[in-house]
Amino acid sequence: MNDDTTIELHKEYMGFDAAHFTIYSATHRERLHGHNFSVHASLTAKVNDNGMTFDYALYKQKFRALCDELSQYTLIAEYSPYQRIEEAGDYLYVYFDQEKIPFLKKDVKCLPLKNITVEELSRWFIERITEDLNALKQYEISKIVVKVCSAPGQCGSHTWIFDPQG
Repeated sequence: MNDDTTIELHKEYMGFDAAHFTIYSATHRERLHGHNFSVHASLTAKVNDNGMTFDYALYKQKFRALCDELSQYTLIAEYSPYQRIEEAGDYLYVYFDQEKIPFLKKDVKCLPLKNITVEELSRWFIERITEDLNALKQYEISKIVVKVCSAPGQCGSHTWIFDPQG
């Protein structure tokens, strides 16, 4: 008998509002616009002797803190092969195609991503939430799926599966 179960987390505070633009090619990108992103998480773990997995309030807090990190910023992809980022004083300039796009540094959050898409954002959440491997082992969490939605019916997800070998 498998004693694993999946806890689904999707609280009202598991979301963030942010501006971005998606880059499609070296010469084509979206206009700057914003979304009210929502985050959904599923954590699979062992059910222990008292009939529960773990106190998942810890992960609700972690997801809330990660959402707060992104909220009310313009998100810029640091690793896009199609743009260059330059800082000068209080400004950050994004060079794309023939454009020089200015932003106030205090309004921008640069993320270690190739693009600001729901696919890449879901991977960012997984990477951040799995940084503490000791907690994941302690709670016997074997799988995490994070889904980021930019609108109802428009989501991307990323999956982490515990690898006991590495």
